[in-house]
Amino acid sequence: MRIGAVLGLGLAYSGSNREDVLSLLLPVLTDSKSDMEVTGVTALACGLISVGSCNDEVTSNLLSTLIEKTEAELKDPYAKYLALGLGLNFLSCGEKAEAVLESVKVLPEPMKSISEVLIDVCAYAGSGNVLKVQHLLHICSEHIDENKDNNNEKDKKDKSKDKKGDEKKEDEIQSSAHQAMAVLGIALIAMGEEIGVEMSFRTLGHLLRYGEPVIKRAVPLALALVSVSNPRLNVLDTLSKFSHDNDPLVSYNSIFAMGVVGAGTNNARLAAMLRQLAQYYVKDPNGLFLVRMSQGMAHLGKGTMTMTPYHSDKMLMNRVAVAGLLATTVAFLDIKTTILGKSHYLLYCLVSSIQPRMLVTFDEELNPLQVTVRVGQAVDVVGQAGKPKTITGFQTHTTPVLLAYGERAELATDEYIPLTPILEGFVILRKNPNAS
Repeated sequence: MRIGAVLGLGLAYSGSNREDVLSLLLPVLTDSKSDMEVTGVTALACGLISVGSCNDEVTSNLLSTLIEKTEAELKDPYAKYLALGLGLNFLSCGEKAEAVLESVKVLPEPMKSISEVLIDVCAYAGSGNVLKVQHLLHICSEHIDENKDNNNEKDKKDKSKDKKGDEKKEDEIQSSAHQAMAVLGIALIAMGEEIGVEMSFRTLGHLLRYGEPVIKRAVPLALALVSVSNPRLNVLDTLSKFSHDNDPLVSYNSIFAMGVVGAGTNNARLAAMLRQLAQYYVKDPNGLFLVRMSQGMAHLGKGTMTMTPYHSDKMLMNRVAVAGLLATTVAFLDIKTTILGKSHYLLYCLVSSIQPRMLVTFDEELNPLQVTVRVGQAVDVVGQAGKPKTITGFQTHTTPVLLAYGERAELATDEYIPLTPILEGFVILRKNPNAS
């Protein structure tokens, strides 16, 4: 009940930064009755509400909660949501997160590394900062040998074989969790522009082939983040291949990623892939659950919705949408304890990134107005002289009309003047006094 109430408040008021709502949630962090699950979800809800606002009250409360927790509590799977809440508070705020990054250095490992990576990638989300991407790639390659050495030492000390296997696995997941965060970070930073997306796709391909198991499990989620509601063939083929992987965690993440990549597109190829997967996983309830969920996402709102976090010709980032996608993908990094365990409610975080993708036009009295518009592939005309064509390969429709990823609309006649330069979502039109 408490978790439902906390997450419900977080989703209902996400991006509002309302003090009255935060004042209800922040005391839950310090409440002695709150276990790590309640504390983690509360931190996530606070992060969603204050997303990208650098709210001092949220920062100080989350930092003090992180520092007060014991080392054993910080190894809990839900502890990373405290760091995620902090990161979301500084989403795409850049250098404003430097002070918090210094503060989390006092935390014990592995929480220190997880917090540093999460806060850093959130601060530079959508910026395309090459230096940050290089740093994250360095993290992905750096600590692997150390992990192996540590595990070998632990193997020698362990006498019981059963204990040895379990501890080794748990230790490996704990000590390399920050590498999985770094993989998501590459996608989060590069998702802003086309060239960055292409380069990150190639980089993620290398990580998928040559990375450690922890990194490999995170790559499908990163691929989903760089092409949300944009079912490109190369991404779909890669995810389809890894949805039959030997490692069930890689295949589960790939199935979910296919849903995110095709969210709301009604893509026929993706629908066929998911139908095949439903037959393939007919005896695996976990796999089948994820396939059904991805099928629902592919036909989101019967094809009238999208999850893409960019709007206004992909110039502006919707922080609330990014926060929802990131919260869900972080939950999928530890899928056994969260989505396939008792915390499947974290899937509701996707709600904050769902928005309509239709273009609806109104007159100045806000009555629906049907006008003819041309819809085609958007052309980049930055810096071109004169009046270059902004769309190519257009078709003429009457509003309301659906706009797919990378499409743009323009009015077919000069009868009306739009009150906004970008035709997206709800647009008010005014009669053109000089119409020909």
